[in-house]
Amino acid sequence: MRKPVIAITMGDPAGVGPELIVKALASRVIRAKADPLVIGDAGVLNFMADRLGLKPPRPDEIVSASELDMKKLRPGRPTVESAEAMISYIEEAVYMAAVGDVEAIVTAPINKDAAQMAGFSFPGHTEFIAHLTGAEDYAMMLGGNDLKVVLVTIHEPIKKVPGLITEESVLKTLRIADASFRIDFGLRKPRIAVCGLNPHAGEGGLFGSEDIKIIAPAVKKARSKGINAIGPLPADTVFYRAVKKKEFDCVVAMYHDQGLGPLKLLHFEDGVNATLGLPIVRTSVDHGTAYDVAWKGIASTGSLVAAVKMAAGMALRRR
Repeated sequence: MRKPVIAITMGDPAGVGPELIVKALASRVIRAKADPLVIGDAGVLNFMADRLGLKPPRPDEIVSASELDMKKLRPGRPTVESAEAMISYIEEAVYMAAVGDVEAIVTAPINKDAAQMAGFSFPGHTEFIAHLTGAEDYAMMLGGNDLKVVLVTIHEPIKKVPGLITEESVLKTLRIADASFRIDFGLRKPRIAVCGLNPHAGEGGLFGSEDIKIIAPAVKKARSKGINAIGPLPADTVFYRAVKKKEFDCVVAMYHDQGLGPLKLLHFEDGVNATLGLPIVRTSVDHGTAYDVAWKGIASTGSLVAAVKMAAGMALRRR
């Protein structure tokens, strides 16, 4: 079967993105699963390959969307120009996916503080790509081979989370997760565990009413629509059941740290961030720009390789 063409955005030029891409392409691990097309800066990529003593990407593997001055670019020190560039890589990749030039996109990390220098007003990649594609119903999933977690709320302060957990938001997340795990991961009837919001899933209302009044009715409605969801379940045991007992295909968590703490304990090196519910396939590394180790040749390519593999699988199933 023909390998999918996958666009890989270079991310923040001052971060680990250029290094990860050069190293991953030089190892040929990515090419075994996909035909890569890097959306970035040819000058930066060639500089990085030379710095690391590696073979640079082929010219036909690069769409150069910027021409940054290497005399002004330093690791861990983003500029207005580099910030504008990293946003342009995302826009170009999404456009290419929308018109069918590529079958999926994989994004290297950006720095949100740096992006603000370019007028970036979104909390992150997920919300920006949803905006670019016009997707209103989307969800963030992070996962690896052993555990996949879908979030009802994403980057929200803890004090705001209870007010954002509504029957509608939980049901919407369950619908997105169910559809995506059927279409993108090839599961006929995904088994979805739903976390409670409060300790012990509220302990019958003793520790909070959200689990009884909001989450349970949402799960009931989802089940009436053919979604194989179970919950609300206590968050302190559900991940054990998902990972050790293999009872569930994914866990729907109510907020960021509830789901991502367990996920990163298992998949810190090879976790993948995927946006579910988009009209295009998008995965990403599950880490930041790592300015402290940028350009030193020591950053792990595990998450990037895993993101390409997941994107390739999703693209082939959609094909």
